[in-house]
Amino acid sequence: MGIVERKERQRKEVRDSILHAAWHIVNEDGWQTLSIRKIADAIEYSVPVVYDHFENKEAILSEFNRQGFKLLGDRLKEAKEKHRKAGIQLEAIAIAYWDFAFGNKEYYQLMYGLGMPNCESLNSVPELMAFIGVIHSTIDELIKEGNSKNNDPWMKVHSFWSMIHGLVSINLMSPPVTHLGLTQDEFNKTILKDFIKGFLKGLTE
Repeated sequence: MGIVERKERQRKEVRDSILHAAWHIVNEDGWQTLSIRKIADAIEYSVPVVYDHFENKEAILSEFNRQGFKLLGDRLKEAKEKHRKAGIQLEAIAIAYWDFAFGNKEYYQLMYGLGMPNCESLNSVPELMAFIGVIHSTIDELIKEGNSKNNDPWMKVHSFWSMIHGLVSINLMSPPVTHLGLTQDEFNKTILKDFIKGFLKGLTE
């Protein structure tokens, strides 16, 4: 291995150690507590070394944000590809989204810590655009199958995304709830399926 290759490998190892330490801090104390000083102390390097790899804390959080939407997009794509009918695909996408949010709470809270991504971030983060693309292509197919050709796919994507994110956020912040003898997860999934049923009806009528 040449000198250039060795330096690149060492640089990657330091970068990975920074992200590993940062993620440990996020998991232990929440992403709001993350600081460059804490990361430097954790990896036993000086603060300038961390700055040599990331401009600031926000750059590290942006990397985690990118990773989170990549993972979420992959989960949604996998869920969609298990089915052939668009209606069933959209329900599977919603359930996969829900499962990701509750199975990866630290990622999810970080991804939406500053609110819903806007058009600028959609265009600048390929992983975010790919995630939205899975939802958009499915909804677009449903609109084509339905009787109402005046439905705007992007408007429906934002409606779907906002509504499911709202349901997730309410449940993440609320204490456990049981109803009709259902467990928390069963109760949540029932609410989710009721939402999907109404959303599909609005697309196809």
